[in-house]
Amino acid sequence: MSERADTVLIVPDDVRPASSLDGVLVADFSRVLAGPLATMILGDLGAEVIKVEHPDGGDDTRAWGPPWSPNGESSYYLGLNRNKRSVTLDLKDQADLDTARDLAGRSDVVIENFRPGVMRRYGLDEPAVRASNPAVVYCSILGIGRGDVAGYDFLAQAVGGLMSVTGDPEGEPRKVGVALVDVMAGLHAAIGIVAALRHRERTGEGQLVEVDLLSTTLFSLVNQASGYLTAGVVPRRMGNRHPSIAPYETFATSDGPIVIAVGNDGQFRTLSRSLGVEALADDARFATNGDRVTNREALVGALEARLRSASAASWVDVLRRDGIPCGVVHDVAEAFAYARTVDLDPVATLKRRDGIEVDTVANPLRMSLTPIRYDLAPPSLGEHTGEILGRTGTKEAPRGTIRGEHGNTEEKP
Repeated sequence: MSERADTVLIVPDDVRPASSLDGVLVADFSRVLAGPLATMILGDLGAEVIKVEHPDGGDDTRAWGPPWSPNGESSYYLGLNRNKRSVTLDLKDQADLDTARDLAGRSDVVIENFRPGVMRRYGLDEPAVRASNPAVVYCSILGIGRGDVAGYDFLAQAVGGLMSVTGDPEGEPRKVGVALVDVMAGLHAAIGIVAALRHRERTGEGQLVEVDLLSTTLFSLVNQASGYLTAGVVPRRMGNRHPSIAPYETFATSDGPIVIAVGNDGQFRTLSRSLGVEALADDARFATNGDRVTNREALVGALEARLRSASAASWVDVLRRDGIPCGVVHDVAEAFAYARTVDLDPVATLKRRDGIEVDTVANPLRMSLTPIRYDLAPPSLGEHTGEILGRTGTKEAPRGTIRGEHGNTEEKP
């Protein structure tokens, strides 16, 4: 639990400013990561999100752990499901299916990330929902393209080329340390939904929004993809080095690595002066960024010869004083602590009905007129079934229970 006095607090609705998506109802049939991240963002922006879960265990991530929170809940689930209400519906039960169809029929947004064909089987696919709700914004998060290839983040990183550029030059390809493709797919889904809502506001027309993991991966390659498409260069693994900028990597000091990110020739001259090796800036091998990339090995050797004479922290003090982008490599705990030193509030603490406080990562958006809202802690399974559907919710499944039919777009731990 956060110990900060300035942690985000919950305030009554009657003193809240308006939110960007006030009045937008979202029927969330998604689970695991990409979809729940998208709907959490929509909830942060003020939308009312109804999370539809199966009575037998709910969202798969409720059973994903360790780590568990102090009261035994999955920390994975808690990190993706604030600002939502949970209702339990078994789509194989006709009464529950009718309720789900009614919810989809009156929602502004419907989002799902099931395997292709599952929503059609239940009459909850985009054409079926649009027949009763023509203005709906319907978002599908797909796996590897539009086919029936199971889509997991790890697989997308592999077939999408991201692993080929991640890792040491002589080592094997590596995935990124988090399910980054799922995260980016969720972000793209949220952007597409907001854009579609804006279009509907102008025209009254709803539309289908689709995003898939493979396209998301290729889009994330940015400069690496452009290097291939425009120059025919197939990128390779370079560890912490940048293919087009130098010095822009980790360097050894007397007690550990330091990151130095120099993006132009003026910064390099300042770096050389700050380190007390002014001659490097006048060396023809390092005169321009292109020269430094070409002669990277010699450059790194010269810089590390100087950097090894003192600690990483001492060099950070010297270089930052002169405006050089640099820093030590933090673990996650150090990263949260560091964020507070640069005037950020990285943690949003929400209180549940049972009085338990849940720390979640704060949304990075800061909006002057329609600020991010932190209204609801991640719900327990079926917590809001009674108040929304007028009947009792269901108990949570035991740890380790992962249901079958839903593996489409998400990474398993």
